[in-house]
Amino acid sequence: MVTIAVARGLRRSGVARPSPADLVTLTRAILGCAAARLVVDSRSGEPPARQLFPLTVVALALDAVDGWVARRTGTATPFGARFDGETDAFLILTLSAQAARAYGPWVLAAGVARYAFGAAGWALPWLRRPLPPRYWRKVATATEGVALAAALTSVVPRRVTGAGLIAGSVLIAESFGRDIWWLWRRRNGTPAE
Repeated sequence: MVTIAVARGLRRSGVARPSPADLVTLTRAILGCAAARLVVDSRSGEPPARQLFPLTVVALALDAVDGWVARRTGTATPFGARFDGETDAFLILTLSAQAARAYGPWVLAAGVARYAFGAAGWALPWLRRPLPPRYWRKVATATEGVALAAALTSVVPRRVTGAGLIAGSVLIAESFGRDIWWLWRRRNGTPAE
């Protein structure tokens, strides 16, 4: 299913084949799907942390690699950036669904943020305008990803993990808030500084 979506995205973007960075992101997407399968299959109980944690760590580590590969090979594209962001969003949704079992439903807010933003774009077309690249989005996403990975194990004390989840959620909210503000100021097509 993921490979079909990637093939469609590439075709719509006018790209003949995936770049090396896209292949790294595709690997992350497949790991995210495997993690989602573990979470869904364990609805009545905890998913096996021995399987879920390594998938998460590898997916998060590869998130640092795909952008580097794109820049290094000169193959950075709008499609690759979008694919990377959507892969991040899916992994965070998956992990937040699992963490919500132990930390409460508030954790889901970070996982649902990207999808709520996308749905809002259907009602408010100005939210669908392209955003400029911003490194801070990566920082917010990585912080939340690490906190969610910590929530999968009992190695990190619960209070520390809870504080990390709060910090990550605040950073995600701030990042989306900043993007919404930026788009709102330009909603009429005029560049606002």
